[in-house]
Amino acid sequence: MENKLYLYPGLIRLWHALNAVLIILLIISGLSMQYSDPLNPLFRFDLAVSVHNISGFILIFDYLLFIIGNTISKNGRHYRIQLKGLTHRLVAQFRYYTYGIFKHETAPFPVTKKMKFNPIQQVTYFMTMYVLMPIIFLTGLPMLFSGAFIRQLLGSDAFFVTDIIHITIGFLLSIFLIIHLYFCTFGAKPYSNFKSIVTGYHEGGH
Repeated sequence: MENKLYLYPGLIRLWHALNAVLIILLIISGLSMQYSDPLNPLFRFDLAVSVHNISGFILIFDYLLFIIGNTISKNGRHYRIQLKGLTHRLVAQFRYYTYGIFKHETAPFPVTKKMKFNPIQQVTYFMTMYVLMPIIFLTGLPMLFSGAFIRQLLGSDAFFVTDIIHITIGFLLSIFLIIHLYFCTFGAKPYSNFKSIVTGYHEGGH
């Protein structure tokens, strides 16, 4: 009999789906603006800019829902990192990911209602949602609204640095998305974790 836990209520699944779509749109439009040949673009530059800006605004709203939701609900506890023994837990999980999982060993930190994330997931998700996301908003909004002001007040170098930070964080978030999708295949079956974010039920596995 399969061990199933209802871990993802409808609102969390809806938020996750919207967040995923917006991130993908931002990556595609950002890459189009950054690398496309003006004479033969993947998307028209003005269209890419519009998609990027609109998606960014909606993502900010979606992010605020994330912060509010994690503040007023129990879901926020999954992002609270316990520093005591953290290094040991990270090493144990890293060993499992790089060795134990391929030997079909039991996961050192199985999914429960009280602990949805293993230590590596918890640290990674915390850094992504509470560090990288605020930085990308704080660098994106000034360039959108005050690009000329930044240049006039602080000079072109300040605008360049802001842009580089924004692009760098965008690159890191893109890498996170790829790794996240890969690790999602480490379920009871390769598609189990993808199925769980649709049904809300986590199937026992990795």
